[in-house]
Amino acid sequence: MKKVLVLGCAGSGKSTFSTRLGHLTGLSVIHLDSFYWKAGWIAATEEEWDQTIEELLNHDGYIMDGNYSRTLDKRLIDADVVFFFDFPRLLCIYRAIKRRILNHGRTREDMAAGCKEKIDLEFLRWIWNFRTRSRGKILETLDQVKEQKQVIIFRTTKEVKEYLALMESTRGNACAGR
Repeated sequence: MKKVLVLGCAGSGKSTFSTRLGHLTGLSVIHLDSFYWKAGWIAATEEEWDQTIEELLNHDGYIMDGNYSRTLDKRLIDADVVFFFDFPRLLCIYRAIKRRILNHGRTREDMAAGCKEKIDLEFLRWIWNFRTRSRGKILETLDQVKEQKQVIIFRTTKEVKEYLALMESTRGNACAGR
């Protein structure tokens, strides 16, 4: 496990998992949201984002947390392991609301400076529509690369916990089988 992608709906637990996996493997964790967003929730331009992705992909090893479907194919080229959090929309909405409450008035460690935790109707709609808008495309893309990449799909929190427990017991040896 050298170059890892972690994908899934907002609120699915990607960032938490990525941080824990980073501790277990020693790989640096790249939270794409912290590079895409500027202070005040200003999005990067396509040109800025493409340049940022190119620079991030030049790192020797990493755990890259975030979807950003426009650059997924480019990121998949170098990746050797891909985790996809395929969780129910209500769980993701619940977690996003919980995260907002727990981080009220603060900027999370996995976000860019000046992006205080927030939630609005647009973001809740984005989470709700993820399954119909993005899930199928991601699963199709992962199916196309599963012969060249290790693809692990989590459908329950229990599966995530079991995987991390297995990684802990093997202390970051080659990606544990499922």
